[in-house]
Amino acid sequence: VQLVESGGGLVQTGGSLRLSCTASEASGRTSSTYTMGWFRQAPGKEREFVAAIGAYTKYADSVKGRFRISRDNAKNKNTVYLQMSSLKPEDTAVYHCAARGGLVPLSTRGNYDDWGQGTQVTVSS
Repeated sequence: VQLVESGGGLVQTGGSLRLSCTASEASGRTSSTYTMGWFRQAPGKEREFVAAIGAYTKYADSVKGRFRISRDNAKNKNTVYLQMSSLKPEDTAVYHCAARGGLVPLSTRGNYDDWGQGTQVTVSS
């Protein structure tokens, strides 16, 4: 099972970044049949839900209107994206991609079976 994130980096307040998460074929997960989610973890804090996409999308209140989750279901492309705009210093965290069976986009960490290693997002003030 392998989920690989990319796209993190350093950005100024108000800037934008797009994160990508690709599920390997070996994982058996494809973004078209599973819910894919994004969580984030800041230093000293619990890992928290950001957004998920299954049959529909779900967002944390803190990112609504600023972040957008989408996916590419084209053949051989099992990729989910997180477009982040109007970034704030409090968005700084390691962002992890996650996957779960079924198409209900739940926000509880324990409902996800597979996790990526994470990608660092740093927003400077």
